[in-house]
Amino acid sequence: MSDLPRLTAAEAAARLGVKPESLYAYVSRGLLSRERDAAGSSFDPLEVEAFARRRRRRPGIAPGSPTPGTPLMVLETRLAHVDDDELHYRERSAARLARDASFEEVVMWLWDVSALRRPSPADLTVARRTIEALGRTAPPLDRLLVAVAALAATDPLRDDPDPSQLVRVGARLVTGLPAALAGAGEPHGEGGVPHADGGERHGVAQTLWRALGRHDRPGGSRILDAALVLVIDHDLAVSTLAARVAASARASGYAIVTAALGAFDAPLHGTASRAAAQLLRAVQEGDDPAISIARAVRDGGRGIPGFGQPLYAGGDMRARVLLELLRDAPESAPVLAAVDAVAREVARRADVRPNLDLALAALTLWAEMPDDAGSVIFAIGRIVGWISHALDEYDERPMRLRPRGRYVGPASE
Repeated sequence: MSDLPRLTAAEAAARLGVKPESLYAYVSRGLLSRERDAAGSSFDPLEVEAFARRRRRRPGIAPGSPTPGTPLMVLETRLAHVDDDELHYRERSAARLARDASFEEVVMWLWDVSALRRPSPADLTVARRTIEALGRTAPPLDRLLVAVAALAATDPLRDDPDPSQLVRVGARLVTGLPAALAGAGEPHGEGGVPHADGGERHGVAQTLWRALGRHDRPGGSRILDAALVLVIDHDLAVSTLAARVAASARASGYAIVTAALGAFDAPLHGTASRAAAQLLRAVQEGDDPAISIARAVRDGGRGIPGFGQPLYAGGDMRARVLLELLRDAPESAPVLAAVDAVAREVARRADVRPNLDLALAALTLWAEMPDDAGSVIFAIGRIVGWISHALDEYDERPMRLRPRGRYVGPASE
């Protein structure tokens, strides 16, 4: 342990959200260990992380239960639920859907449509030019945001209040955004693209692969297709709540997705796989797993990248499914060796298991995609969930999600 990059007292206190006095009280009570030298006290980052997770558990709440918080409300949902550590979309297993059905088939089932219609070639051209105007250094989610705005600007029916327009807009986005990101080489077409075969798919996944990947890999778009299915929905994430708030105000489908992307573009939510990819890449390139983990915990300040998901007692099933598919893929051994090395080291120090972010990171490394490609995959798939929740919210009373504030500031003179 002495060769690990350690946390200073200030860093450890910040990670736990306590004052230094409280940190040293934990040490005196034997809850945390420390080392002292001429530079002062230092702490094992993984021990601090494990302690932070134990502190968040309240008496009477079983391990694996959702992390307690201060929810504003409980909303009914008709889409995703977790039972016995398995994610379901309505009554069907998400794991089985990911293995046996295409992304398009799942989307058409959820939205009850027979095809997904793409934007016209002219509309895609506008979206591509808008993306190109940002330059090559623009983050991928910025590219998605401007492409959503471009597709909205070219849609004369964008403000049609009929709920059926939500599905039409959703189809334009889940098919058009990958095509816009892929560039001018992507073939056009307005028809639906249902698939029934188990091989390579000429649809959203393959188009998105061309947009993000440097070269083809056998079976690659099929694994990406499964990833898109697995990320469609998951309880009521903050981005999904943002989508429902916008839908409560009867925003258009484009505005709903834009609102959701604003909450999604955050290191505690949609972009978390980037730090996980950087961690795996360091280990794959030869860095010691323990040192890499400690560095990631120290630098990120948000826990162990790619680990922990409170909705599951036995680990995130989405990660399990995606990593199993990767194990059957050619040339995946180096990436999975890094995954296993990191998972073993974490298991030695903290009671947390790999989550979806780690699996997305492994997929993007195997595919030789950029470190932040996982956030794009996540966002494209989650659009389906946001639109599905918006459809449900359109059935509710308008503006029901407008809470009232309670002033707690200083009293007037």
